[in-house]
Amino acid sequence: MARPFAEISFTPSVRETQAKNGSANGYAKFLDGTRQEDSISPVEARFIGQRDGFYQATVSETGWPYVQFRGGPAGFLKVLDERTLAYADLRGNRQYLSTGNLLGNDRISLILMDYPNQRRLKIWGRAKLIDANADPALMQRLSEPGYRAHPERAIVIKLEAMDWNCPQHIPQRLTLEEFEDYLVPLRTELEALKARNARLEEALGKQN
Repeated sequence: MARPFAEISFTPSVRETQAKNGSANGYAKFLDGTRQEDSISPVEARFIGQRDGFYQATVSETGWPYVQFRGGPAGFLKVLDERTLAYADLRGNRQYLSTGNLLGNDRISLILMDYPNQRRLKIWGRAKLIDANADPALMQRLSEPGYRAHPERAIVIKLEAMDWNCPQHIPQRLTLEEFEDYLVPLRTELEALKARNARLEEALGKQN
């Protein structure tokens, strides 16, 4: 856990709650010392590049949070540099809740899940909306060849903080594609058993 995360998350009311529940002293160290900005290392960049979706939170002008799932081809959330992320915002149901929220409040939070390995990366940042026609070079960089969808804008996120979350209580889930890796040895064993059974049946047939 780095200090930027603690500065954002450990508000006075959170610190008060930690004190009441006996965890304040353990977390106090993250608010001490010299502040160092979070940056995306090759470890985080590789993790981000493997994700095919994430949960995104924004806040409305009336103070209500809005969380949605953003999905796409693996790696559609791009690491532009060690403190910048971006993705192409594709046309959906045209309610524009997240877009409108970000126009009023640029704060954004992402949760990236790796269910098979029970890992979770939390990201806080400030988002900038760039119209697709305003920066064709950026949109080209964010495009996913062969993915049929209409990009309306780029969402460019300047990193404020991030934190790897505790794996406790993360359920292990697999997509059909991920489950295939587990099925391969089972299928190999099944084929070997079928072949062995066929040989046994052949041997018994010759005896009869």
